[in-house]
Amino acid sequence: MQKQIYLGENLSILKTLPSESVDLIYIDPPFNTGKEQARRSIRVRRDDGGDRVGFGGQSYSTELLNERAYQDSFDDFLSFLRPRLLEAWRLLKAQGSLYFHIDYREAHYCKIMLDEIFGRENFINEIIWAYDFGGRPKNRWPAKHDTIFFYAKDAKNYTFNRDDIDRIPYMAPGLVGKEKAEKGKLPTDVWWHTIVGTNSKEKTGYPTQKPSGVIERIVRASSNPGDLVMDFFAGSGTVGAVCEKLERNYILIDQNPEAWDVMKTRFADVKDIEWIN
Repeated sequence: MQKQIYLGENLSILKTLPSESVDLIYIDPPFNTGKEQARRSIRVRRDDGGDRVGFGGQSYSTELLNERAYQDSFDDFLSFLRPRLLEAWRLLKAQGSLYFHIDYREAHYCKIMLDEIFGRENFINEIIWAYDFGGRPKNRWPAKHDTIFFYAKDAKNYTFNRDDIDRIPYMAPGLVGKEKAEKGKLPTDVWWHTIVGTNSKEKTGYPTQKPSGVIERIVRASSNPGDLVMDFFAGSGTVGAVCEKLERNYILIDQNPEAWDVMKTRFADVKDIEWIN
């Protein structure tokens, strides 16, 4: 089993890896929001002189336990991404695929660049991951979706395991008959899935952590047991956690020491990982 987790700058690491060695790449790069992405953990205790008031007028004090953050801003976002995506194309096997996760601010620019690198003819899907959580501005439609671009290295020959994808309920089961309704349907290119909630069991405390359900659908569809999956913006390591469950090999890369610490905790029970820094 090949399981490697790197702490370091991803472009320099990618250049050391052999061509056509990876079956599937999923990346969730910084979205270039221009803001600091942060996640804070606090402890709340009953305190008559506390700094917040709860149910029934009870007074509580809060203690900051830890804070994880990174700056999500680049002067030239596309120039940052382009050499990394060129390496991604080089690393993919002939039947390999890329899933590129981005938000609405940069999606249209990134789509044009991906067409240039992978070829417009190898664009397979624009997947919309829709959720319903968080703030709701009063002066515009609330932004509650991300975009995932799905490219094959060769659109005429790529892995897609239709029968291994989780099925979802029909919106109008009465229109399709009992047998189809009980079986459910293949997901479309719009995926409704909640984010990793504050009280979720899978929550690691890392900012921008993506839910394992979304990643699992991708890994099941576009790789096979024993294949090599890569995420070079690994963050909390969700791709690796899903690969452990589905018996895939994986390479994870992140230059943030806080990501490294989170993954060290998350994979503490996995004995055959090679940690490289």
